Amino acid sequence: MKAIGKLCLAGLFITFLTSTTTYAQVSLSVGISVHTAPPPLPVYTQPPCPADGYIWTPGYWAYGPNGYYWVPGVWVRPPQVGFLWTPAYWGFEGGVYGFHAGYWGPHIGFYGGINYGYGYCGSGYVGGRWSGGTFQYNSAVNNVNTTIVHNTYINNTVVNNTRVTNRSSFNGAGGVNARPNQQELSAMREHHQQATAMQTNHEQMMSRDRNQLAAVNHGRPAAYNPAMQHFNNNGAIHAGPSVQQAHRPIAMQQNVHRDSRPVFQDRPHGNGGFGGREGMPRGGHAEGRPGGHRRG
Repeated sequence: MKAIGKLCLAGLFITFLTSTTTYAQVSLSVGISVHTAPPPLPVYTQPPCPADGYIWTPGYWAYGPNGYYWVPGVWVRPPQVGFLWTPAYWGFEGGVYGFHAGYWGPHIGFYGGINYGYGYCGSGYVGGRWSGGTFQYNSAVNNVNTTIVHNTYINNTVVNNTRVTNRSSFNGAGGVNARPNQQELSAMREHHQQATAMQTNHEQMMSRDRNQLAAVNHGRPAAYNPAMQHFNNNGAIHAGPSVQQAHRPIAMQQNVHRDSRPVFQDRPHGNGGFGGREGMPRGGHAEGRPGGHRRG
């Protein structure tokens, strides 16, 4: 497939709010502060969706004792039917770069205006939608094999065949100057759930791989990662009970392991660890057609 960057038109127009009080609500979720900016978003190819029921969660730059490291994007089963993923983002404010953790919820919240690609265009999500208890995929922006994934549609109006040159990975001066719109502010006040155990394990595994360190890969992590392939093949194996039941036939076909621990128990947030709104760092993605190169 052509490695052409895609600029999502839908959701690209961010409403700029002048009220510092309103924007301060966004800053409450900062989990860690760093004095150096995260690297630009790398260009990568989205792996194919493994089966119906998975949602793409873009990659991000996390931060640990040895600096920034890349956590590749991965297909994940949501913890609950009807939930969508609001990506994490870095924000520059007060002279430091603060990390805002991602979360699951019924609507997409603010994620810094960062264009992670594959449906995450800076505002909202155009990569898919829930219809009843079924998730449908927009094959115009996702890498889906219709012989495996059957709930698809095509919406080309959200795609512009222009390579995106802005690879900024943070919000604020020197990066993306966006503010949350009213819909995003409303979504941020809704009930949220933290990253699933599978997402946490994925991030922790990347934190132990020196090749993911920005200091080692110079901001250009390898396109192929065996651990990432493992997670994409076995998908969100720690989904919540309602989703596990809704996708039980798929889980049986995949022969995946189930963790008996509760998914949403409180866990300490270690270096680079996920958390609800207050986890450790994550980073971003890029643009591209399904199967094409994007950041994230």
